Amino acid sequence: MIHVCFCFCDKNGRYAKFAGTSMLSLFENTKSAVTVHVLHDNTLTDENRDKFSYLAGRYNQLVNFYNVYEYCPNKIAGIKRLFPEVEKSAVTIGAFYKLLIPKILSGKIKKAVFIDPDTIVNLDINELWQIELADKVLGVVPEIANGANAAKSFLLCSEGVVKAEDYFNGGVMLMNLGALRGEEEKIMQGIEFRGKNPKQKFLEQTVLNYCFSTQILKLPAKYNRFVRQERVTEKPTVGEKIYHYVGGSSRLGLDTTDPFNRLWMDYFIKSPFFDEEVIGRFYTRIQKIRNDVKETSLNLSSLMPGKTRVFFIDPKKEASMKKIFSIRDNEKIILAENEASIQKLIDEMKASNGKSVVFILTEKFLKKKFPFDRLNNEGFTEDKDFVKAWTFLSESQGTPFDSYSIIQAL
Repeated sequence: MIHVCFCFCDKNGRYAKFAGTSMLSLFENTKSAVTVHVLHDNTLTDENRDKFSYLAGRYNQLVNFYNVYEYCPNKIAGIKRLFPEVEKSAVTIGAFYKLLIPKILSGKIKKAVFIDPDTIVNLDINELWQIELADKVLGVVPEIANGANAAKSFLLCSEGVVKAEDYFNGGVMLMNLGALRGEEEKIMQGIEFRGKNPKQKFLEQTVLNYCFSTQILKLPAKYNRFVRQERVTEKPTVGEKIYHYVGGSSRLGLDTTDPFNRLWMDYFIKSPFFDEEVIGRFYTRIQKIRNDVKETSLNLSSLMPGKTRVFFIDPKKEASMKKIFSIRDNEKIILAENEASIQKLIDEMKASNGKSVVFILTEKFLKKKFPFDRLNNEGFTEDKDFVKAWTFLSESQGTPFDSYSIIQAL
């Protein structure tokens, strides 16, 4: 029997479809008997639980459910105490549930495969299952195998805590549960280390690397292949790999001319998570986009008469934005160079006394979201005093359409 684990927190009830799609791809490509273990919390709805059970039954496979709040209430409380940011951040507390697998699964189970929900298992998982770990705690794919400059990208490496060549991604792991059950104290030390060092960007991945980077078996990239690395090849093609749609340029989209978007969608539409409710939510989302475009056009038509334009632009994009927006020589440009640039913008808006509209063309300012709260605190409002002008740009003007948010809402 092959044992596979999925772990997640599903705040809005829409994340389960990713685990369901990954699970279906696992069943579609695996001939052996599989038991899937789902570590969840109170956010798993009865409807979604039933869909997982139906999916497993359809393939004559098994699925077990474990509410981590019932199995490990004290550990969950400790994690929340050390990581209060998980209550509000995009990365939920569900990221930590994988650390509880050795404790929650039966002691009779000596090995398990952990798979993140944002994956497609496009191979027979038995291939990974048959790899012998011997005395190694984890079988994992190092980040450098997916093109990462680990020495610069991960603070654990730049600070010399973990060797760059050993730093691994925790999205797919072959887990030696027998060995891990003897490392509970070390795991707690890793959790406390990350809790006391919030400058470490990553959460549970920091814990895993801090604890086990010297006890890993390095696996080929095919067992945790980042989609972004496949997309940059000259003629990307789908093969027998576990594809990881992990953030950034690996993200899913609706453009099915992309073979990896199409791969995910091919599995998704076969799952019980693709139903009439999904079609309805898709329609609602597209309708909202349409209405937002119309509303923006109306706002601009009533906003601009008698007012001048001011532009807040990334210095690197000044020339291209001048051309795209036909900025005249007598129109004011404020360059987004440093923190002082925001104050300069505010001073300009105050001086105009409502006679200008600022076109903000920097969705990201100094690697962070633009600080609209500072404009709001000064009494300025969107679609009256300023507009998010980057939303006017098309793909041909260097702003690709990110449809991942639509998939999230399905």
